[in-house]
Amino acid sequence: MTAASSGSVSSGRTAIQNAALWIGVVFLLIGIAGFIPGITTNYDQMTFAGAESEALLLGVFQVSILHNIVHLLFGVWGLAAARSFSGSRVYLIGGGLIYGLLWIYGLVVDEGTTANFVPLNDADNWLHLGLFVLMVLLGVVLGSENRRPVAAPNE
Repeated sequence: MTAASSGSVSSGRTAIQNAALWIGVVFLLIGIAGFIPGITTNYDQMTFAGAESEALLLGVFQVSILHNIVHLLFGVWGLAAARSFSGSRVYLIGGGLIYGLLWIYGLVVDEGTTANFVPLNDADNWLHLGLFVLMVLLGVVLGSENRRPVAAPNE
């Protein structure tokens, strides 16, 4: 009995699909948590967008309604992408690159200005750097051609 037929491989998904799935689930949970008072401090001071939102996810990461929606969308994208090898690769590398751009944006935009529409603080910037590195690394390493599943011969 092979690992795939014994059930030890999650629903026949590849490692990259599992990575996309789990990262998508985490983004969904983060997006939902951003709307829960207590998990998000200063919840009553959350705005739709902009630096004036004083809501802090876990008391650390500055969030707004828009920021939470972006997390939810990244989560849905991850779940959808996990359905295929190539979709998972695009999600991890493409999403990682988007977080890399968001990290750069967070470095150059002044936290107190209207240009900080997401909004972002220093904790967000460090997290975005970590997501950029993690997602791109997973996409490249797990998405290499030698990890692509081999199609079964037609019988």
